Amino acid sequence: MPGFELFGDAERKEVNDVLDNGVLMRYGFDGMRNGHWKAKALEHELEAQLKVNHAQLVSSGTAAVTIAMASAGIGSGDEVIMPSFTFVASFEAIMMLGAIPILVDIDDTLTLDPEAVRKAISPRTKAVMPVHMCGSMANLDALQVICSTHNLILIEDSSQATGATYKGKPLGSIGDLGCLSLDFVKIITSGEGGVVVTNNETFYKHADHYSDHGHDHVGNDRGAETHPFLGYNFRISELNAAVGLAQLRRLPEFVAIQKKNYNILREALSQIPELKFRTVPEGGEESYSFLSFFLPNLETARIASDSLKEGGVDACFHYYDNSWHYIRKWQHLKDLKTLYPLSKEVKEGLKYLETKTFEQSDAYIGRNISCLIKLSWTEEEVRTRASKMVDAIKSAL
Repeated sequence: MPGFELFGDAERKEVNDVLDNGVLMRYGFDGMRNGHWKAKALEHELEAQLKVNHAQLVSSGTAAVTIAMASAGIGSGDEVIMPSFTFVASFEAIMMLGAIPILVDIDDTLTLDPEAVRKAISPRTKAVMPVHMCGSMANLDALQVICSTHNLILIEDSSQATGATYKGKPLGSIGDLGCLSLDFVKIITSGEGGVVVTNNETFYKHADHYSDHGHDHVGNDRGAETHPFLGYNFRISELNAAVGLAQLRRLPEFVAIQKKNYNILREALSQIPELKFRTVPEGGEESYSFLSFFLPNLETARIASDSLKEGGVDACFHYYDNSWHYIRKWQHLKDLKTLYPLSKEVKEGLKYLETKTFEQSDAYIGRNISCLIKLSWTEEEVRTRASKMVDAIKSAL
């Protein structure tokens, strides 16, 4: 999956352009940069590829989620519904604003279960945030209906699914706001970076100002800009944007390679009747960055995971015992271990985690294995891998 696997002349050219120019900051220094604006160029190309009106580059995917919520006015004491299977950044970004993450079950898409979302809505709910894990997506039609009915903001976290589409629309472009990550292990990378995308002009202006200390970016004299409201420093650098610009132009190439490798592996695993592939919502097309499947039970999945490693098959993840991506081992969240005092609202709002169980999520994650699809494999390597995967999984059944 990671775009860094295929770094080449295109990335070097864009980075050298910045170094030759000498301006590493995305704002200001107009006279020195001789018309070179990598962040602006990347934002324009993101808007074109993702078919959205506005893209705002920021320092990370985590920052993008926080900025998206702040842009929509979500903050202290507000509840944001999110999945139990994601990355720890999801609840970190929510809590940064003093809002409360409300974790709910996933379904066989490995993303938010719409029925679980309905049951979790309260008078304090302000947003629903599906996280499109492992290259595929939530049932966005169902979630849009829920959000429309209850007047909630829909925020797509598409950090792991850049390049995927739902009914012909790129993921991230469908909700009120979308968030992407450009970190080092994503399908396209800028080293570190993130993106907020939206078709809402107000949300965009808020994101633009909030991510740069509240600067309004009016005129060409940074020192004369006004500050309509408080903001923070979530800027991306021109060096990061330069790498991302070259990588974005290669996104169709990367998706095509992943799809080819994915299909070879899937065809081989299809011969195992006990194995079931994750559900992709009707009208959805994955980015093919992971091949995710379910085995009959937790014990079998654990044995298969070990067998895959012993058989020399790397990058296959059994997330049930993973401390980064699944609620089961997020003890630091459950125990509220922080370096600073939390507000009374957040403490009270997260008490549900002391007793909350996620049996449905356990049932899916316990049986799931998700295997990374690499860009750098040769076809021979993919076919060898497929054979090893079949043998390892059959030995576990």
